[in-house]
Amino acid sequence: MGDSSDSVSIDMENICVTGKEHFIKTGHGSVSVAVFGDQDKPALITYPDLALNHMSCFQGLFLCPEAFSLLLHNFCIYHISPPGHELGAAVVSPDDPALSVDDLADQIAEVLDYFGLGTVMCMGVTAGAYVLTLFAIKYTRRVNGLILVSPLCKTPSWTEWLYNKVLSNLLYFYGMCNLVKELLLLRYFSKEVRGSAEVPASDTVQACRKLLGERQSPNVLRLLEAFNGRTDLTDGLKKLQCRSLIFVGENSPFHYEALHMTSKLDRRYSALVEVQACGSMVTEEQPDAMLIPMEYFLMGYGFYRPSQFNVSPRSPLSPTCISPELFSPESMGLKLKPIKTRISVEV
Repeated sequence: MGDSSDSVSIDMENICVTGKEHFIKTGHGSVSVAVFGDQDKPALITYPDLALNHMSCFQGLFLCPEAFSLLLHNFCIYHISPPGHELGAAVVSPDDPALSVDDLADQIAEVLDYFGLGTVMCMGVTAGAYVLTLFAIKYTRRVNGLILVSPLCKTPSWTEWLYNKVLSNLLYFYGMCNLVKELLLLRYFSKEVRGSAEVPASDTVQACRKLLGERQSPNVLRLLEAFNGRTDLTDGLKKLQCRSLIFVGENSPFHYEALHMTSKLDRRYSALVEVQACGSMVTEEQPDAMLIPMEYFLMGYGFYRPSQFNVSPRSPLSPTCISPELFSPESMGLKLKPIKTRISVEV
C-alpha cells in the first residue's frame, strides 16, 4: 500500500459514502439509520440539528483524518436521521400524528433495541443534542457518555420562539425558500463563513445550502414544531450518570444555553470547550478544534487513536504510544480550567 495518509483519505471517503441504511419502524413512525463500520465494536450514535442529516451535520468531522481514525477505529457509527430527513425522503403524510421531543427520544431506544445495542456513546448537535440529553435522562443505563455540540436544554427563549414562529410560517406558506435557508444558516454558522456581498460563503456553507434545498419543507416544519414545544431539562441534568463533553462556538446563538447546561452538570464528570470565531455547528465549521478534547474524553473509557504510521485505519491497530509530556495542556496550546476550555482558532 502507499503512504499512510493517502490510505486514510481513500478509506475515509469510501466509508463516508457507502454506509448501510436501515429503515426502522418505531411506535412513532419510521426512522432512517445509516450504519458505518464494524457492528461488533462499541456503538456511537449521532443525531443532527434541525433540517439536517448526517451528511450535512457530521461529514466535516468524519472527513477530518484524525477524528476519522479516532472514531472509526473505536466505534461503529449509527447516524440517526430525524423522521423525514434522510436523503431522498418523501413528504410525511399529513395524517401522521404530531411528534414531541419525547417521541424522538423514545425512537432512539427502539433503534437501539432493533440493533441489539445495550449502552452507547452519543453525539448530537443543538436540537439533536437536546434529544440525546433527554434520551440519557429517560434511559440513564443505556448511555455511556455524551458529546454535545451547542446543546439546547431549556425551553425556547422569547427570541428563539419568535425566530421559530417566523420560520414555521415561511415553511408553511413558501416551503424551503431562500429566506428559510438563510435563517437556518444563521442558526448553524458564524458570519465569518456565511459570507457577504463582498466575500463569498465558504464551501461548507454553500454545500449545506444545497443540501437544505433537498429537504421536504413539511417534514422540517413538523420537526421544528416538536422542538419549539420542548420542556426544560435543567432539573433532569442531575439524574445523568454519564460523563459529558460539551462544545460550543462563541458566536453560536445558543452559547448562553451551553454555559447554563454546563453549570448544572456535575463538575467532576463534565467539561466545556468554547471554540472562538465559530457558530453552532462546530462539527462542520471547525471540526479540527474537537479532536484533542475528544481524544482526552475517550481516553477515560479506554479508547485511543491508532498510530498514524499504520497503513490503514481498518487494520487491527495498537494504541498510539506518546510521551506523557506531550499530553500536557501547555504543549498543545490549551488553557485548561476545571470546567471550561477555550480554544482559539485563527481566521
